[in-house]
Order: sequence, then C-alpha cells, then structure tokens
Amino acid sequence: MVKDEVKVSLSTLLLQPDGKRLKSIIDILKEEDIPVLCTKKSSKSKKLIPFKTLYNNNETFWKQDTTWEYSITEETLNKIKEKYIAANGSWVDELPDVKKKTKKDTKPKPQTGDDNLEELEAHEGYGSEYKTFARMSTSEKVNYLNHNKQRLNELLAVKNKGTEVVTEVLVDTAKDAALINHSVLVDAISLADDEAKKVTQSLVDSTNEMVKSSAQLLTVDVFNNELMNTLVQKSNGTIVQHMTRVYLNGIAFLSYYNNLVSTSSAIQRLRISFQSKYREFYHKLLPHIDKDDLSLERVFYGGMRAIPPDLYFKWAVGFLIHDIGKASNVEYHEGEASYNRNIVIDHVKQGYKSVLNKTNYPMEASLIIGYHHEYYGDVTGYGYFRAYLQQYKKQNPEARQDYCMTYDLEPILDYEALAYFPAKVLEIIDVYDSLTDPHRVYRKSMTPDEALAMMRVEFVEKYTKIDAILFDIFESFIREQQKSKQ
Repeated sequence: MVKDEVKVSLSTLLLQPDGKRLKSIIDILKEEDIPVLCTKKSSKSKKLIPFKTLYNNNETFWKQDTTWEYSITEETLNKIKEKYIAANGSWVDELPDVKKKTKKDTKPKPQTGDDNLEELEAHEGYGSEYKTFARMSTSEKVNYLNHNKQRLNELLAVKNKGTEVVTEVLVDTAKDAALINHSVLVDAISLADDEAKKVTQSLVDSTNEMVKSSAQLLTVDVFNNELMNTLVQKSNGTIVQHMTRVYLNGIAFLSYYNNLVSTSSAIQRLRISFQSKYREFYHKLLPHIDKDDLSLERVFYGGMRAIPPDLYFKWAVGFLIHDIGKASNVEYHEGEASYNRNIVIDHVKQGYKSVLNKTNYPMEASLIIGYHHEYYGDVTGYGYFRAYLQQYKKQNPEARQDYCMTYDLEPILDYEALAYFPAKVLEIIDVYDSLTDPHRVYRKSMTPDEALAMMRVEFVEKYTKIDAILFDIFESFIREQQKSKQ
C-alpha cells in the first residue's frame, strides 16, 4: 500500500501557471525524476510512477486522463519550489494552502464489520466484487459456481441463442470463476497441503464442470467485439478482466486451431513452406539439429495434430486460472517504471505452487501456469521450470531437448522438448491481450494490427520468444475475428 500523506493534485500545480513558468516546473519534474502518485478512480488502487515516464507517453496526461487522479506529496512540492526559486528567483504561490495532517484531520476507516478488511484491500486489483466472494464460505462459492454452470447448460439447450445473451453469460460465469478460485486459494495457502486439497476439492470439481459447459457454448462465431465490450463493462478489476479475456480468447483459439488442422490442408501447406519460411527460426532454437533434419515433426513432438477433448478442457482450466497467483499491483507491458521483475516472476511461482500443492487441478493446468512466460528460454522470459530444467541437466548431462513443443507432459518433464504447447499458445494470447487492453495505464492501448505488427518484430523476428507457426495461426485467427465484425 502507498503511504498515506498530504497530497497536492498535479493538475492544480500544472494548470494554473503561464507558459514560461509551466515549462520550468515540468523541466524540474522530469529532471528530478519526481514520483507521481497515480490513483485509479474506480478502485482507488495506487501506484507511484515517475513523472517523466507519464509525460513521455502523453505530454498533457494530467488533464486528459479521466480514469486516474495524479498527485504529489507536500514534501515533493517543497522540493519543486526550492528548485524553481534557485533557477528563477521567486515563487508565486498560486496553490491552495497545504495543511499538515493531524490526528484531528485523520478519518477513521469505515466500520464494515470485516476483521480482515486490510487483507481484502490487498486484492483490490481484482475489482470490487472480490470482497463479496471473499466473505462467502467455500460451500457458498461452490454453490455459486454450480448455479453458473446451470445457466450455461440451460443456454446450451436453447436452439436459437441470441449473441447478446450468450455473451453476457460467458463473461459473467468466467469472471466469477476466476474471482472465486483466487479467493479460495488465498484461504488455502495457509493450510497444510492435504487439508487444502480436501477443502478445495469441491471447487475444483465445480470449476472443471463449468469450464466444460463454457467451452461447449463458446464458438469462434460468438467470440466477437460485442463479447469484449461486455467484458469491459462488467468487470472493474484489471486483473480479472485480463484473466477472463485470456480464458475466452484461449478457448476460441483452440477451437479455431482444431478446426484448421482437422478440416483443411493446413498441415500440408505448412510442411511445404517450412524450409523457406520457418527453418531458420527453429534452427536458432535447436542449433544442434542438422538443418536438413528440421521439420514439423521437430517443432511438434509426435507431429502436428488436433487437440483431443480431454486435453482441451484441462488446458481451458489452465487458461482460466493462469494468473491466479498474481498480486493486485502487477501489470505487464506497461513500461519500465511499473516493472518489478521479482514481483512478476513471483506470480508465476506462487500460482504454480498453489495450484499444484493446494488443489487437485490437473497437472496440465499447473504446468500452463508455471510455463506461460518461458519465451523459449529467452533472457527476458521467466518461469518456475527454468530452475528445474537446469537441475535436470546437471543430473543428466547427456540429456538434450530435440523438439520445440509437446502436447503431452512427459516430454517436458523428461527434458525432451523446449516448451509445452498450451503454454506457448497462452504466451501469445497473454501478450496480445496486454498490448490491446483498453485499460492500459502508461501507454495507449494498441489496435489489433499494431499489436500483431509489434509482436512479429519483437517476439519472432528479433528474438525467438513466441512460436512462429503458432503466431501465424493466431494472426489468421484475429483476421477472421475482424472479418466477422465488418
């Protein structure tokens, strides 16, 4: 939590001065790397970002942004005054008096009846609805999930479904499931592993069943701009928005992928173009393999194929809970100022360990969580399994990874493949969603075309982070979505 001090609105400081004085103040703010307290109006979540970072993105951000409030402390204001006076000789105080905070000025916290209010506030990045679910008992949460599953099943039985109704139910049920799973795991972390698994078993069962119903209802035709707009309107926590979008987008992409490889000559076309279009990319990943031996069978362990239903549903669960260990103050692809690598890495470790040790979710879901920022071993990536693989290599020096991706667990755990297929899918969707997120704070959200172009250059051409073939399929998937919106 950001320390509570007397604050001065940044707009109050910068909207009143004339042009010359304004420039001088802005120069001081940039040169001194002044921290700005950014407070989100909807959730009151707070974070400190250097003025220079915000200014470089938008030179008038303090008067144009209606989502955030920007302020500085009294101490910071005095520092600015000193610098200004040293350079200009005087300071005309056009600001209202800033009174020091006293005990009399301090307002007590509202009496809510919650002994754990502080803990609930720590999860404010999940939106205001999180507190409602956190107050429920585990059985109440499970009943809520079962009710949502019933909503999905009732809609499945309807022949002529309205897109608006389907969209609303998909968004509501996915969002609720993400929030409920997070709240249950927060409670389960303090329990012994065996006890935690018993407590969370009903949650796991209900979530698995809900995901099956959701996946059956969600088709590529339904996944359109209307669904995304509904999601944004219905969720006021950036983390849960992201988790829900990635989950729904992930299921839609898996459906698209299955349809592509099952009902077309896509695999044959990829095989024909592999040498000219993809071989150099994969040779960077598998330099010990002779170029003449590189093929689709080296990229996809066991060959490229459709995803069977049992794996499809397990992966969908992994997509739903992929950021379940994410702290409320973690955001991605927003610039260096907001990036704390240790916190970011920790969300992967905590999520993986929590799901693996405290629940009976399938191992496939746990592995997706632990591997979804691996980036083919690039130095900017991170993941729980890096340490595991390094240790495995020490104990088995002759072992080597001869394949890029695997649909199955064993080749990953036995050091035969570089990456887990659903985690590589999730990496692409995760980055794309972060870049196009309508609630991006520090940079303007990108259009789909801008995001795809940026990802191709930075994640495929310059660096081998995301998979080249999967990215091409994902780009086709987005293009099909865009056509359906026209």
